[in-house]
Amino acid sequence: MSKTTGFKASAALAAVLALAACQPEGPEPGTQPPASYDGVETRLLDDDLVNFRVQMTGVATRDELSAYARCAAAQYTLIRGFGFARHLRTNVYEEGGVWVADAVYTVSPALPRGLQTLDAEIVAADCAELGIPTV
Repeated sequence: MSKTTGFKASAALAAVLALAACQPEGPEPGTQPPASYDGVETRLLDDDLVNFRVQMTGVATRDELSAYARCAAAQYTLIRGFGFARHLRTNVYEEGGVWVADAVYTVSPALPRGLQTLDAEIVAADCAELGIPTV
C-alpha cells in the first residue's frame, strides 16, 4: 500500500468515526420509550358527574390515554359506592410530549342508559391485570 492510499484510508476512517460521534444518544429512531402514567386529577362536577384529567408521557396511541381515564373512572366509581359509569366525552391533546385526556363520566348505582357504559368492578379488575394505575 502506498503512502497516499494509506492516508486516504485513514482520512476515510476518521470521517466515518466523526460522523458516528455526531449520532444522538438515546433510543434508536422509531422506538418509543415506555409509557409513564403521570397522574390523575378528579373533580366532582355534580352529584353524579365527574371530570377526570389524566396525564401520560411516552404514549404510543390515544387509546392508551383513554384507557388510563377509563381506569380512573372505574376505580372512582367504586370508591363512591357505585357500580357503573357512563362515558360522556374525552378530549385528548399533546403538548411538549405530555399527553392529557380530559374525560367526563356519570356514575350511578344501576346500569345507565347509553352505549358507552362500564361495569366498574370488571373494568377496575381489567386495569389491574393490565398494570394501568387507577385513582
